[in-house]
Amino acid sequence: MALVKNPPSVAAAKRDIEDVLDRFIRTPFGALDIFPFAQTTEAFAPALDLVETEKEYTVRMEVPGIPKENLDVNLVGRTLTVSGHREKVTREPRESMLWEEREYGSFTRTVRLPGDVVEGKIEALCQDGILSVHLPKTEPTVKSKIMIKS
Repeated sequence: MALVKNPPSVAAAKRDIEDVLDRFIRTPFGALDIFPFAQTTEAFAPALDLVETEKEYTVRMEVPGIPKENLDVNLVGRTLTVSGHREKVTREPRESMLWEEREYGSFTRTVRLPGDVVEGKIEALCQDGILSVHLPKTEPTVKSKIMIKS
């Protein structure tokens, strides 16, 4: 029986297209406002969601098999960067790999937030293979009418 590799999934194809586009438009800290995401991948890129509610932005990232000690979350201005690494699974000396699909290595995902956040109240939680970063929005400034003197 021959081992036949399945064609790439839609998700893998999407990730490949995003990688090509990212290499084409990459600038430091996402200086271009064309796309909200700037992705840098060394080995793989965990799936990421950015959600907005009335009071906060939430970034959710799939990180199964990555201990929280291997994850770093940083915010500079409006740019959130999550980086980390997944260790390669070690095999027994008697084992020979017939098929391997699990991704390992380092990754970096960068998201440019659409608005300012309160830095002192950011919370990150890693549970059941999902990293959730809650970024409370800053209070909108009150606009006041300015009188023009003559």
